[in-house]
Amino acid sequence: MARKNLTFHLAERPKGDIVPGKTFNLVETDAPTANDLKDGEVLVENIYLSLDPAMRTWLYDVRSYTPPVAIGEKMRGGCIARVLASKGGKVKEGDYVFVWSGWTEVAVVAEDVVSLIDLPKGTRLTDAIGAAGPTGLTAYFGLRDIGKPKAGETVVVSGAAGATGSVAGQIAKIHGARVIGIAGSDEKCKVLTEELGFDVALNYKSPTFKEDFAKATPDFIDVYWDNVGGEILDLALSRAATHARFVMCGSISRYNALEKAPGVRNIQVVTTQRVRMEGFIVTDYLKEFSEAKKQLSQWIVEGKLKRKETIVKGGLKVAETAISNLFNGGNMGKLLVEVKPIDQNNKKSLL
Repeated sequence: MARKNLTFHLAERPKGDIVPGKTFNLVETDAPTANDLKDGEVLVENIYLSLDPAMRTWLYDVRSYTPPVAIGEKMRGGCIARVLASKGGKVKEGDYVFVWSGWTEVAVVAEDVVSLIDLPKGTRLTDAIGAAGPTGLTAYFGLRDIGKPKAGETVVVSGAAGATGSVAGQIAKIHGARVIGIAGSDEKCKVLTEELGFDVALNYKSPTFKEDFAKATPDFIDVYWDNVGGEILDLALSRAATHARFVMCGSISRYNALEKAPGVRNIQVVTTQRVRMEGFIVTDYLKEFSEAKKQLSQWIVEGKLKRKETIVKGGLKVAETAISNLFNGGNMGKLLVEVKPIDQNNKKSLL
């Protein structure tokens, strides 16, 4: 009997939150096979699907760093996948790879977009999509080239309990900075300080948050990592040190907003305190990925960089509901969907 394949396609552009059963269509077809491969193509089955805040922005029909997902198109997404067959020399059957194969179970992809996963002992397979993968790389390059934290400086990270924020804070600690994390619950704040080594963690939902923030930054902020935008960005600007560096990574507080975003009220601080405020995209650094992955992996093995993951089980079909965790605080660290269960220790299927 032919293997079946589930794939999510964009049905309509959401206004506000993604709505399960409405925003996407889940389509079942016969799965592609090795017989469908052309020269230079690879057949993969997805094991883990990465869910990222940026996915929400890809559903807007606006100019961005990448074209929007088209209506009827397979939803875009990065995956850890296993090679089922190959008509090329780069990878072979059984290899584990990182690939932008999308919200599907089985896919045919071009060999040149497949990256072989080669992580050292002491890491996990999921590190290739998390702490030593795209999210870790984002933190690494953003701090290296824009934040440039120095020993003794104060670094503040918003969205600190998320995939990128949790890594950014730890890298800042590796550089000797005093790190303050902002998260949305007391439980997450506890994880930041007790497990990930943040010096201070503040719950932005606390009624005393603004006062707590001022007390935590008596010497002002040297580096601010922005994952959220909105009011917290404004608050951080009000506490910016002279020549502070603001790393503009995301604005998740606005991704589902229906009303037009208000302007940044404290933008004048950029001038008065000579603040450097700069955005970036991790794919700007493709040629440097290999060396950065080695450094991130080394920190993981040495225990200097600790991963946090939320893995949602239930197969691909749960992706359209699981993605809401990014916007309602339901995840800690990297959010993944387990498309197909495997034992990470020996990488064998559990099905």
